[in-house]
Amino acid sequence: MRIISGKFKGQPIDAPAGRDTRPTSDRARESLFNVLAHASWAPDLEGARVIDLFAGSGALGFEAISRGASFCLFVETDSAARGTIRNNVEHFQLFGNTRIHRRSATDLGPKPSGVGAPFTLAFMDPPYNKGLVEPCLNTLLTGQWLAPGATIVVETDSREDFAHEGFRLIDMREAGKAKLSMLQLDLA
Repeated sequence: MRIISGKFKGQPIDAPAGRDTRPTSDRARESLFNVLAHASWAPDLEGARVIDLFAGSGALGFEAISRGASFCLFVETDSAARGTIRNNVEHFQLFGNTRIHRRSATDLGPKPSGVGAPFTLAFMDPPYNKGLVEPCLNTLLTGQWLAPGATIVVETDSREDFAHEGFRLIDMREAGKAKLSMLQLDLA
């Protein structure tokens, strides 16, 4: 895996060994970030505050930082994945621009003041077909993790559906066996 574009373009990204994580492929990441770069509804990546839930290797968060995001919080429970994210942080020298949060993405609790302002962009790539999207969306809402109008990108199996109360579906794309659902925090 490599960073697709931006200041770290072409740089390798370590991925956790084994089959416990399923990193978003380079092709799917490129497609997603092309949408984020050109869609009228997409947030500005320059200066964005990003939260990468079920982070795995952190590829989505690192790609966002490479393209101008100012900060990324990686949320991951697996110790091997957190070690890989730490290796990637060290490789890219992003000590002040990142933080790793060892907490379940489905039970975040209230946003701690130590992580700064609410997030403008969230990536959610949970294990497929485990029913994790809805509880994760709920904890983002109840814990006040998201800025008004924040964009949430959810990767699921192409056949997986989920309720998204409190969010508006603004776009959906198929990427092979995956489905990318783009949501926006509903301001109503």
